[in-house]
Amino acid sequence: MSQQVPDPTLVSLCTATVQSGASDLHLTVARPATVRRDGQLVGFENVSTLTTEEIERMVFSIINAEQREELESQSQVDFSFGVSGVGRFRANAYRQRGALALALRVVPFRVRSLEELGAPAACNTLLNRPYGIVLVVGPTGSGKSTTLAGMIDRINETKPVHILTIEDPIEYLHNHKMAMVNQREVGTDVTSFNQGLKSALREDPDVVLLGEMRDLESMEISLSLAETGHLVFATLHTNDAAQALDRIIDVFPAERRDQIQIMLAGALQGVVSQRLLPALGGGRVAAYEVMVANEAIRNLIREGKSRQMRNMIATGGAEGMQTIEMDLARLVASGLLDLDVAMESSAYPKEVQAQLMTARAQLSAQATVATGQAGSSGSGEYAEQPAGA
Repeated sequence: MSQQVPDPTLVSLCTATVQSGASDLHLTVARPATVRRDGQLVGFENVSTLTTEEIERMVFSIINAEQREELESQSQVDFSFGVSGVGRFRANAYRQRGALALALRVVPFRVRSLEELGAPAACNTLLNRPYGIVLVVGPTGSGKSTTLAGMIDRINETKPVHILTIEDPIEYLHNHKMAMVNQREVGTDVTSFNQGLKSALREDPDVVLLGEMRDLESMEISLSLAETGHLVFATLHTNDAAQALDRIIDVFPAERRDQIQIMLAGALQGVVSQRLLPALGGGRVAAYEVMVANEAIRNLIREGKSRQMRNMIATGGAEGMQTIEMDLARLVASGLLDLDVAMESSAYPKEVQAQLMTARAQLSAQATVATGQAGSSGSGEYAEQPAGA
């Protein structure tokens, strides 16, 4: 990772970004520094537009010689860096219209727990699987890395295992807890993503975290790791579980797809799909779809019938499964999300409305039970009101 000293102006902009609660900072020529807050782009007030020289100075202050060479040869480079007392940032420097631009994503120092993130209980179920592959999918900026970090941190806290990560670049930093955690950054600790995957077997991991499955080779190695007794976590840029599985299978030549479907059916443990939406009252809230690989799901994968999975997910509540529409309805019923936003973000808006009645009934029933439990402990003594009731 870069040992450069960030430019003072960049430090000030990064500090203001974090203090404002923004998720991203964008620097481009002829425009003031701009942040993304609650999903919307907002320019800093009372600051001048940026010049070519200012952006070059800021970029070159946070990349090393190898990264600068990649920027010059590829016209873009991915990396990460930290600002002491402020936070870590995932960065992409790139050229546009002949000038440099910089996009930064805020990566908090502290890993948020799955409970803080509002992640479904099935996430805990999946991270307790002894082996296999767990996918976290969603569009860019949907919080996939944050959810994965929460899952890895839970394993780190509770299991005496070896966790190996291969990232491009490293985002969240994990300290050794009950587990041992080794994090390898592409370009710094290993020459390529696929080389890191190939060498993973020789490094005796129990759990492997991949930044993203990018191509046929990385997908094939990931499946092999999952088949050989490792628990593998990976991300894909797709909208739901069915698209994720189609993406993996379609990467392979037609003559190999039957074999890959069989491998995937045996290795897959589950898919968590998520998106971030503007919450009522400010901030953003995550909505989740969860698919847990039971025997019926595995049969659909073997037969190449991924489009039928949605029905299985909708009826799989007893196993922790839920469609995104179910969770959107829950968020609306809980007062966290506007109904119009929920419907606009769904491919099945009428289903959100239909699920809303069920979600409200469930919340009402839970409140009734909680009130009864708070009224009496069963021995004539009053119990404390449960947190969040």
